[in-house]
Amino acid sequence: MGARKKETAERYKEIRKQTAYAKLNDVPTSPRKMRLVADIIRGVEVNRALDILKYSKKEPSVRLEKLLRSAIANWETKNENERKELENGNVVVKSIMVGQGRSLKRIRTAPQGRAARIRKRSNHVTIVLDKRSETVKEEQ
Repeated sequence: MGARKKETAERYKEIRKQTAYAKLNDVPTSPRKMRLVADIIRGVEVNRALDILKYSKKEPSVRLEKLLRSAIANWETKNENERKELENGNVVVKSIMVGQGRSLKRIRTAPQGRAARIRKRSNHVTIVLDKRSETVKEEQ
């Protein structure tokens, strides 16, 4: 049983070698606004995703573009032998996750001497890059 566990661990290690991660914490944008932009580039080839983010009017696209460039750099570092894969368009945004970060609570004046609470939301974004699988290549 121990040999089998070791074999699976080695397989997972090989898979993790091919994938590259980049994470951005406490982005001062609401998670909902960030998810709108993240949904556009999920599953897209990285060079195309960079173009989409560059010409997007949405404010979170600037931060996501920088994060995607960081993930690409991480992928190049991990896969030095396979740099042509990036140029050929075989590297895709495997997953992009947007989670809720901390909310800063502020107070704004309201009518009739009252105070209203403002929640300034933030989020955490994680991008995972991976090589395109063979089955997806054949479909396109």
